Amino acid sequence: MASDRFLSLIQGAAKVNDNFQTVDFQYVTPLSEAEKNRVLRNTYWLLAISMVPTVLGAWFGIATGLSYALSGGLGMILFLVGAFGFIYAIERTKNSATGVPVLLGFTFFMGIMLSRLIAMVLGFQNGTELVMIAFGGTAGVFFMMASLATFIKRDLSGLGKWLYVGAIVLMVGSIINMFVASSAGMLAISMLAIGIFSAYMLYDIKEIIDGGETNYISATLSLYLDIINVFQSLLALLGILGGERE
Repeated sequence: MASDRFLSLIQGAAKVNDNFQTVDFQYVTPLSEAEKNRVLRNTYWLLAISMVPTVLGAWFGIATGLSYALSGGLGMILFLVGAFGFIYAIERTKNSATGVPVLLGFTFFMGIMLSRLIAMVLGFQNGTELVMIAFGGTAGVFFMMASLATFIKRDLSGLGKWLYVGAIVLMVGSIINMFVASSAGMLAISMLAIGIFSAYMLYDIKEIIDGGETNYISATLSLYLDIINVFQSLLALLGILGGERE
């Protein structure tokens, strides 16, 4: 599961890219409520569609046995190169018609990368149940954060810096635990990741609602990474605590 633990690094890279592209807001025309709602609506639609290639990628990885070839250093390198390459391509094409298929290609790739963790959990006697619980739990977290973002009126832009620091701490802890291979460390990292990226969901959705994010492809990328981080962390947590060996 080494490559799965680097999702926080990918999320952090995406946030850094967003920060570099931020301009002085006094020169930006504020979006109307109709435009904000359009960005939010398009983001939700694209996010829903992005789950289809993710599931297909996970199925492909498990069915072909590719998931077992993604372990160790080779899998980690493939993950980092592929993920950073896709994120760069998405940001380069987000204002064109090419952006959507590139994003969907990334979600298929992420499904393949997640297939090893999913295959490991499915190896438990109650593996299918654990995967469904993780899926349902992630959906519940998303709907809760989306509801909170709708009702919270205060500006949450300052939260982004703290969450980014948290993601970096999580990344460092994940790297250390790769060498220590501690089950307790994995539990702590998984719980911390669930908390951080649940808060990231709230932050990213609020950014869209407030007009801070105007591109629905970039918004979908951020929320997709939040969701995948929560899902894989919750699945790892369930596998450690509730996996029943045959």
